[in-house]
Amino acid sequence: MKILVINGVNLNMLGIREPDLYGKSDYKALVKSVKSHAKKIGVKVKCFQSNFEGAIVSVIQKAYRRFDGIVINAGAYTHTSIAILDALKAVAIPTVEVHITDINSREEFRKNSYISLYAEKFIAGKGIAGYAAALDYLKEKYGK
Repeated sequence: MKILVINGVNLNMLGIREPDLYGKSDYKALVKSVKSHAKKIGVKVKCFQSNFEGAIVSVIQKAYRRFDGIVINAGAYTHTSIAILDALKAVAIPTVEVHITDINSREEFRKNSYISLYAEKFIAGKGIAGYAAALDYLKEKYGK
């Protein structure tokens, strides 16, 4: 099983940006955690991060017929990007939406998620551990 893990805008600033909200672990630690958990459960994983909406759309499109699942934390694009939503719908790959913080208990504008209109599972507020939960879900439901 191959899973694409996508991190969007500002996720590269983990450990620097609002550590009281997002924790002190940096992006490198997030990737290491994801890869370690993927190995533990026997799935292949590719991690991708971009601050550019078009790059995220392109990596989703390139995932077509190459990946069995997507884990996505689109960052602020969660609340604004119909383009990312449309790309996910186009490739029709099972998707789990992940957020490090609980976006539903934050500012009002963060409660709107375009990604949730497609993603079959939503995981928020579990910190970096939410990514492992997303990988577990995809492995249990679609694992080969």
